[in-house]
Amino acid sequence: MSGSISAAQSSALANADQAAAAAAKASTAASSTSSSSSSTAASSTENALTSLTSNFNDFLNLLMTQLQNQDPTSPMDTTQFTSELVEFASVEQQINTNSSLTTLIQATQGTETLQASSIVGKTVDATSTSLPLQNSSATLQFTTPTAEPVAIAIYDSAGNEVRNITATSNQGSNSFTWNGTNDSGTQMPDGTYSVAVQTATAAGQSTSIPFTVQGTVTGVNSTGTTVNVEMGTTTLPLSSVQQVN
Repeated sequence: MSGSISAAQSSALANADQAAAAAAKASTAASSTSSSSSSTAASSTENALTSLTSNFNDFLNLLMTQLQNQDPTSPMDTTQFTSELVEFASVEQQINTNSSLTTLIQATQGTETLQASSIVGKTVDATSTSLPLQNSSATLQFTTPTAEPVAIAIYDSAGNEVRNITATSNQGSNSFTWNGTNDSGTQMPDGTYSVAVQTATAAGQSTSIPFTVQGTVTGVNSTGTTVNVEMGTTTLPLSSVQQVN
């Protein structure tokens, strides 16, 4: 990346930065919701089994009371309560099946976590709007079909823009490294930042450019059924990793 862009192009690029930041926040919120849903699913299975046991005991108590107090000359029709017993057994089997599937997923997840631990200490490229600043350095990669003006906007965890860089990309692959300083030259602390990459058209409009972020894996963890990699304070799903360098 090199060169500079015109004031009109810079203005068009800046107008799109806030929309990109909002999309990054929405992505983070969706990830949090997914993790919460996985935990809720396990709790629901346990609650369902508890509720079924309670209802089944009530049913048996009622059945025994009916049998003890039935008219011997006109005994109860066994078809109805036999059908209810079958229904209880069917529901219990379905709940147990779900529980078994959950156990199987957890076992598979454990294997994935163990395998993922082999990339700890290595540098990876991942598809994410979360940019890990580690040791005052953060890198992202993107590709443009031609040499064209681009703007890279970086936001802190509160959504405040800390850095806006405008330049001209190279045709093909581009690599950009942020040294962790804001627009005033102040060094920002290591942590997780949001990033947006935009390009301006001849008409003054702006479009988003797909990119990957780069970081050193410092750990591996799991949330619900998702295996994650840690890059400092940044946590990303293992599925977002595109390349191990």
